[in-house]
Amino acid sequence: MVKLASADVADQKKATRAALGATLAELADEGVPVVAVDADLTGSTTMKKLADAGYADRLFNCGIAEQNMVDVAAGLSLAGNVAFTGSFAVFGTGRAYDQIRNTVCYSNLNVKITPTHAGISVGPDGGSHQMLEDVALMRGLPGMRVLVPADYAAARAAIKLAAATPGPVYVRMGRAAVPCVYDDDVQLEIGAAYVLREGTDATIVANGVEIREALAAAEQLAAEGVSVEVIDAFSVKPLDADTIGASLSKTGCAVVAEEHATTGGLGSAVAELAAATAPVPLEFVGVRDRFGKSGEFEELLAYFSIDAASIVEAVKKAVARKAL
Repeated sequence: MVKLASADVADQKKATRAALGATLAELADEGVPVVAVDADLTGSTTMKKLADAGYADRLFNCGIAEQNMVDVAAGLSLAGNVAFTGSFAVFGTGRAYDQIRNTVCYSNLNVKITPTHAGISVGPDGGSHQMLEDVALMRGLPGMRVLVPADYAAARAAIKLAAATPGPVYVRMGRAAVPCVYDDDVQLEIGAAYVLREGTDATIVANGVEIREALAAAEQLAAEGVSVEVIDAFSVKPLDADTIGASLSKTGCAVVAEEHATTGGLGSAVAELAAATAPVPLEFVGVRDRFGKSGEFEELLAYFSIDAASIVEAVKKAVARKAL
């Protein structure tokens, strides 16, 4: 059982991206041969913290050239380094997809794709920068593991897991400060999902910033007499079939909530699992076949119907379908 944040720190907020540079510096202090390769965004991605910690010779700024960034990381990995790439998610995955596919994954290189500013939490930067397809892109690549941390502590754990796991790993991080879910020193695993709240009437499978919305929705539903189980699918690929499948079988219906397109991401992964092992009514909370929009993070959650209120309505639909 993972250790959750204590009540006195649960409302504190910190961005998942803030874990990147600090954790790389921590790994360097421990003797791990990490290197950071960035695309002229070292301040925003926080990779600059690696240099600030005395490891300037391990930070490589490739300029505004994400394709080159991935190739440089690939070369550094072949020289025995554990290479992490930065940039914003829309550029770090979309612009460099060919290099990630054919250079990193095809050769199973020890490169970690760790962009920041994913999803609508980028806010005012607008639809051109709000990457909502990255999990689908990375999940489809052979050999790529895909992790979506819910808070700063989980992001720190994900970066450490990426460093310790040979081969390609994708860690999705965001810009916005989000509440603490886990204890500072939480230990997570690739291939694991975590039951954060037990319930009997429905399951909510979520990850990333949607964890806080899922927990808030569960509280609202509890006040209405609906018992909901909340699972953090921190590892989208590989997916924890045992934990999620057992919950679906127990509750008989589920909602999948993600700050991502409803196509190809966590929802698709859970649907594939349910179809194969535990066919139950499913509802999907995510961005539906559209680009992002400029606005503040909190208002965009409601605008795109991926806030707690939207999860509540989706759970009610799933429970009603179960009763048919």
